[in-house]
Amino acid sequence: MKPSATSSELATQPEVAPASWSLPEPTLTYFPNARFAISDRDLDPGAHRVPIGGPVVVDESDHGHVPVVLERCVELLAPALARPGAVLVDGTLGAGGHAERFLTQFPELRLIGLDRDPGALAIARARLAPFADRVSLVHTRYDGIADALAEAGCTPSDSVDGVLLDLGVSSMQLDQVERGFSYSKDAPLDMRMDTDAPLTAADILNTYDRKELTDILRRFGEEKFAHRIAGLIVERRRQAPLSTTGELVEIVYAGIPAPARRTGGHPAKRTFQALRIAVNAELDSLSAALPAALAALADGGRIVVMSYQSLEDRIVKATFAAATTSRSPEGLPVELPGYEPEFSALTRGAERADAAEIERNPRSAPVRLRALQRVTPGNPRRGGKG
Repeated sequence: MKPSATSSELATQPEVAPASWSLPEPTLTYFPNARFAISDRDLDPGAHRVPIGGPVVVDESDHGHVPVVLERCVELLAPALARPGAVLVDGTLGAGGHAERFLTQFPELRLIGLDRDPGALAIARARLAPFADRVSLVHTRYDGIADALAEAGCTPSDSVDGVLLDLGVSSMQLDQVERGFSYSKDAPLDMRMDTDAPLTAADILNTYDRKELTDILRRFGEEKFAHRIAGLIVERRRQAPLSTTGELVEIVYAGIPAPARRTGGHPAKRTFQALRIAVNAELDSLSAALPAALAALADGGRIVVMSYQSLEDRIVKATFAAATTSRSPEGLPVELPGYEPEFSALTRGAERADAAEIERNPRSAPVRLRALQRVTPGNPRRGGKG
């Protein structure tokens, strides 16, 4: 999305309906496309947006949510879930779209669904009611997988046949304006995935010092102008505490030089991503969740992880690389027995959604999918490509 436009460019843009929310007029001047409703997982520049007032059709049976690369997830996990009594952990249950498909396709499958968002759990519980006797739902972050398995009556290791992690903020959360995840709509500075958690984006913006704010914006948003934006935040809050996303968008605009605002998508994208990650400790949670998920997989068990930005994918890539690497000391002519890799890759690097998938579901545009299978050392059955 372009952050700004000349008068001639605006003249050629299609009309959009007036915003139904209150944004400060300078924000609408800086970001005319803020009148577009964004419902995505930090879409890459150029991905589809739906103008407010446009012909939006929502299938209520999907709860307004289209599962990302669903068919590929089924293809990769199916070999591990086909056996009677198989267990699948959906560590990011959301609205339950992926879970519903797996429960329908595998009539003997048991699902353990995790989510930190109580609202999402309520929606998923209603959606998955026809499968209630095969479903256990747990209110926790996905790094709480070991405790969740124990709560569901499973042993904490070698007990799971499949794990699915669909990372990042969900489209359902982005669609709820009051949650404050979107930079296109004025809302309270909240950004909590778990509405019971104590820390909000407003708390960070109004209490962290400039150095801490700069570090958050650089590490979690890879924002080149982090120091300038942090300084403006501190200066602005001296007048009054920041309370809305519209105020933050104005500050970001002022902190980024005009040439930089015209490239790379919406200027506030990186700042909002950074704050969301900090509020929800997303990267710490992911770093702890992946080893726990791998440890829980039985022989032949499979894990699929979908990430939506580079910081997440780097963690997944590094963890998966370590899991598929021999533990034998370097320089030995043969691999030592018992030191073989415990996992084999099911994908070549990170898979992306194809053009047809993106056309059907624009929210799949930024996805990076990686998958592994646990293998027994010495077992000739070394995974396969799904």
